[in-house]
This record gives sequence, C-alpha cells and structure tokens, in this order.
Amino acid sequence: MKPPTAANNSKRLEHEHSPEAIRRRLAEGTAHKYLRDFIYGGIDGAVTTFAVVAGTMGANLSVRVVLILGAANLIADGFSMAASNFLGTRAEADDFRRLELIEERHTELAPEGEREEVRQIYAEKGFAGAELERVVELITSDKKRWIQTMLTEEYGLAREIRSAWIAGAMTFAAFLVCGLLPLLPFILGAAKSFLISIILTGAVFFLIGSVKSRWSTDSWWSSGLTTFMVGGAAAALAFFVGVILKNIGT
Repeated sequence: MKPPTAANNSKRLEHEHSPEAIRRRLAEGTAHKYLRDFIYGGIDGAVTTFAVVAGTMGANLSVRVVLILGAANLIADGFSMAASNFLGTRAEADDFRRLELIEERHTELAPEGEREEVRQIYAEKGFAGAELERVVELITSDKKRWIQTMLTEEYGLAREIRSAWIAGAMTFAAFLVCGLLPLLPFILGAAKSFLISIILTGAVFFLIGSVKSRWSTDSWWSSGLTTFMVGGAAAALAFFVGVILKNIGT
C-alpha cells in the first residue's frame, strides 16, 4: 500500500498550504460572516408567514384573509426582526468601542499594570522566562496591537465588529424572500394553493438547512432534515391552533 503523498493529502484539505497560497490568503483578510443573519431571517420568515397561512386555513378563512394577514406579517414582522438584529448588532459594536476606550485609557494611565496583564495571559498559555518577556515586549511595543490583544484575550471579543446595517439588511431580505414563498400560490391563484404552499415552505426549510451544513460538521441532508422538522413542527402547531379556535365567537 502506497503511503499518502502531499498531492493526495491536498485533495482532502480546504485550502492550499504553499507559502504563496498562505501569503495570498492572509493578505485577503477575514471577511465578516453574515450567514447567521440570513438563516435567522429566512427560517423565521418562512415559519411565521406559513404559520399565518396554516392558521387561517385551519380556521377555514378566505384566501383574501390569508393574503392580508400574510402580507402584513411579511412586512411588519420582517422589519421588526431586521430592526431588532440591527439594534443588537449595534449594541455589540458600542460595547466593543466602550471597552476599546477603556483599554486605551488604561494603557496610558497604568501601563505597567496592563503589561502585567499581558504577561499573565501569556504565562497561562505556557510561555515563561525570557520567551515570555519577549512576547510581552513585542505586544506592548505597538499600542494598537496591545489594545487589540487585550480586547481579544481579556474580553474575548472578535478582532473586528460587524456592520449593523448589513446584518439588519440580510435579515430583512431573507425574511422577505423566504416568507413570500408560502404566500405565492395564493397570490397567483393556483389550484390547491395550500398544498403547494406546504411543499414550497418545506423546500425552503430543507434548502436553508442544507446550505447551513456548509459551515457545520453535519451532512447536508441531516442539517436539511433537522431544519425541515423544526420548521414543520412550528407550522403544524399554527394549523392546529387555527382548527381549535375557528369556532370561537360563532
């Protein structure tokens, strides 16, 4: 049996490790991730809009009611989610800047104390003696690097903050796109609109879950099935609530 070669191993790796490839990848920097914002908006858009559809169908209400309530949910709830995500992400950014200002002030007013913090942080990582002092000197010789190290190591913050505007926009766009699909058969006046809506919504759940698997260790079908089951359970609850409550007030 032949031993594995570098060429064979490279087929199983996610990126190249040649000096040129490493240099190019590091020069590109780290892009902010907005996947969770899209998944958050997409799943909730499909769930809540289909919940409206399922609830009204369970209560035997007219297609006109489905469209009115569905459209209202699509715009109002989508905007509410986007606004909440925007404010939450901006709060994270505000907290980042607050802590950054604290560290800037501390490095100016108590530099020896801040150096000792760096020393103890890296001592916990296994550095000692002259090697530890060299690390402390390298980090504290550049103020920007010093502050960034404290934000990352002391507070556990990311190296950079995400854009609240992009996070909110991604949530709203995903909510509108995925939330529109359960309503589409009713908008087009298709026969068996509810059945088509169920199929489209299930497909959205499975597709979002499958795409999500790219950033997880789950297989695409396992991730898709899990998301499908969670979304389907929420939709089924809405339908049965409509069935149970349809005679209230009559």
